[in-house]
Amino acid sequence: MRSTRFEREYAAHYKSIFAYTLRRTANVQDAGDVVAEVFLTAWRRLDDMPEGPQGLLWLYGVARRTLANHDRARRRHERLTAKVQAHAASPTLDPSAAYDRADSVVAAFGRLRPDDQDILGLVAVEGLTPGEAAGVLGCTAVNVRVRLHRARVRFARELSAEGMAL
Repeated sequence: MRSTRFEREYAAHYKSIFAYTLRRTANVQDAGDVVAEVFLTAWRRLDDMPEGPQGLLWLYGVARRTLANHDRARRRHERLTAKVQAHAASPTLDPSAAYDRADSVVAAFGRLRPDDQDILGLVAVEGLTPGEAAGVLGCTAVNVRVRLHRARVRFARELSAEGMAL
């Protein structure tokens, strides 16, 4: 029953959602990735999806949010690439020193508790806000802020033990 409904919704709305995303992405591959995520969300939340024409509107909303996430990820990637290129172009860069620093950061991070690694990763690597991380972790944003502060303090302590400072 569930799979039948999903197949019906997919067949009815795939072309509309694909066209919508294609107009808002750089290429067909990106549009395909976004559409796949939209329908994955639809499968997971099929019980929340309205029946009939309202289902298409619901999918447009999912696509809109998925596109926003896709765009944020693309911008983060571009900023990181620019930073790496600027850093690599620096004439004073000593590659062995950079590797030593990276090894020290990895070692300090590795000594943290898994909970600290998780929350720092969600915020620093994945770029989530405390509110978004709270949704992932199943707690309040206030709780995430407290845990994040404590994890940062412990990470700073570990970096200091490696002879580094934030």
